[in-house]
Amino acid sequence: MDNVPPKVQQQLAMLQQVQQQLQTVVSQKAQYELTVREARRAVDDLGEAPEDATVYMNVGSIMMQQNKDKVLASLNERIETLELRIRSLEKQEKALQGKFEQLSAQIKGALERKAPPSGS
Repeated sequence: MDNVPPKVQQQLAMLQQVQQQLQTVVSQKAQYELTVREARRAVDDLGEAPEDATVYMNVGSIMMQQNKDKVLASLNERIETLELRIRSLEKQEKALQGKFEQLSAQIKGALERKAPPSGS
């Protein structure tokens, strides 16, 4: 690392930082997608339940009996909110991926220029 120019060292540090940010965004997106799938499954199950079915919903750390329509509305609102967050994270992921590829190319180019010609 001592023979690597300071500018390239700085770019390597930025590359690591971008990679960590990218991993965080991908992880959050996966978590939200899982939550959306679970909420959709709950909506489907509730849709099959009779109108007078007893339905409970988590409210903080307790469960309360709620009207089926109110629970469905709450679940659909949650799905909508999470899908918005997922789209936002997808934009962030795309931007970070572009930045990662750009930095990788810059570092590779700088190291190739610095490398001695082969065969000497």
